[in-house]
Amino acid sequence: MSSGKGPDTTAPASPGEDPSPQVSSIRRVQTREMVHITQALKDAAAHAQKAPKIPAIDTPASGTPGVAPAPAKPVARQAGKPSGRPAAKRPKPPKAPKPARPAKRPQPTTLAQDAINAKTGQVGITSSGAPALPPRANPAAKRMISRWLASDTPPTQAFNIVERLKGTPYANPKVNAAQDASARKTLEFALDLAETMFRYGAGALEVETSVIAVTAALGLSYTDVDITNQSIHLNFAPPEGESFSMLRVVRSWTNNFAGLAEVHRLVSDIVSGGVTRQQSVDRLRAISRRPKPFPRWMVSAASGAFAALFVIFIGGSLPGAALAFVSSVAVGQILKYAARWRVPEFFSVATASFVITAIAVLFHALNAPMDPALVVAGGILLLLPSARFVSALQDAINGFPVTAAGRFFSAALTYAAILTGIMTALVCAELLGAPELDVRVIDTISYPGWLLAALVVAAVIAGAVTEQSDPKLLLPIGAIALLGYLILLGIQALGVGDRAAPAVAATFVGLAGRWVAYKMRAPQLVLAAPAIVFLLPGLMIFRSMYGIVFDVADMSGAMVQMFTAFTIMMAIAGGVVFGDTLARPLIGAEALAERRNIRRR
Repeated sequence: MSSGKGPDTTAPASPGEDPSPQVSSIRRVQTREMVHITQALKDAAAHAQKAPKIPAIDTPASGTPGVAPAPAKPVARQAGKPSGRPAAKRPKPPKAPKPARPAKRPQPTTLAQDAINAKTGQVGITSSGAPALPPRANPAAKRMISRWLASDTPPTQAFNIVERLKGTPYANPKVNAAQDASARKTLEFALDLAETMFRYGAGALEVETSVIAVTAALGLSYTDVDITNQSIHLNFAPPEGESFSMLRVVRSWTNNFAGLAEVHRLVSDIVSGGVTRQQSVDRLRAISRRPKPFPRWMVSAASGAFAALFVIFIGGSLPGAALAFVSSVAVGQILKYAARWRVPEFFSVATASFVITAIAVLFHALNAPMDPALVVAGGILLLLPSARFVSALQDAINGFPVTAAGRFFSAALTYAAILTGIMTALVCAELLGAPELDVRVIDTISYPGWLLAALVVAAVIAGAVTEQSDPKLLLPIGAIALLGYLILLGIQALGVGDRAAPAVAATFVGLAGRWVAYKMRAPQLVLAAPAIVFLLPGLMIFRSMYGIVFDVADMSGAMVQMFTAFTIMMAIAGGVVFGDTLARPLIGAEALAERRNIRRR
């Protein structure tokens, strides 16, 4: 407030003012109104001095008008001084009547005082005699102004890493009260768990969510997880206490879907709060040392049975199926010794595809009653990196670009090894004078629909045995494959092309695989990867490879067909991931509700 010329209408902003321009403007207006209130108070005081005074009522007991006489205090007799004559009763003086109090009459206020009462919240009487109440804010208006002044920009602080568990079966992990407080031992266990899952073929997202859920359940809420291709990095940095940073590199892989399912059950038990850290370490060690569910001879026989059944499924003859069985058994032995001698995967896969193609071309030269293209298509189907393609595409979609790039490159290298083996066998056969094949016209045999459905189920179960799946999951895998085959027939009957139909069927396979995996307490990859093998374009791969080697005039057509086969494989992998994504919110909500019910018991 300035001196001499009235109130200053430009009041400075207070230091604690909100930086928002709307709030600052409102507060400046309020400051100017308070200055006007001060001036109004001065006007009200001057008006009160000039206003006529109300006369007081005169009383007969007092000579002074408006003043009541004070009653006389009686003299108290002293108790210790007796008198010689009896005390006479003194007459009581007459009581003076109490003066009448003047009636309170409300004093009317001026317009300035009305403004003061309205702005300061005072309850007074206006000049018309009505009570002056302060105005009240409208709640709806306050909420609307709050929404206008609220910022739409999200907070810039980092979110809790446990939020990554939303939509997964591990959402809302329960912290185990009996866990050991040693952070280093807990991180070592988490690294062992992640390494085991990577070795058994799990995707990067599943490994990350498992590690986050386990560390949170065991009391480490400040753990960051970084997964890059084949390395796992854990960093524990609490606000108070010692920090730890640990790294683990995975250098070996094996087919063990049964072990991956056991690790998944272990993580579920830890998240539910029923397993301590030491018990978890013991169970993980037992899972790692447990032998695979099927012996090697059974795996070799299952790979041969898969090739034979698939050859019949695509229209091959019984001699061709028998030849595919023999070639697949031989390939299994080649891969076993190549792994024992530490031969790189590229050369071992190329050798396997070379052997399959060479055997088919050799028996074709001997005029065996079979089509070599169908035999090769059935033999190379298990060599195709279908599970790796699914994991790579899932990692790329879920935000692991480096891991996805590494897996894509590895899968593409395996794909190139298969093509190299086929090309080498065809060139050697031509040099040796083998008869030329006509891959454009392939003699196929038509089988009834019920037999084809049974062949799909049997072939997929045999393929799951080669992946060392849990015996309890074999029948569910066959049922999921049968569902996908029936949907494939329905989609093709609607007129959908041969390129889009496998992707649609793979979507339903991924959706059903996620649901059954939740019910069976297993990862989705364990059920979905074996169930999509019958959708892979093995015959198209062989046709395109043969055209690249021998049909130089139509090289562009063969390359287009090769690219189409690769695109179909990617579409199948994308369909599996899309089905998993569709089922994930439902599974996460059901798992959270079930875990809450368990905790209430």
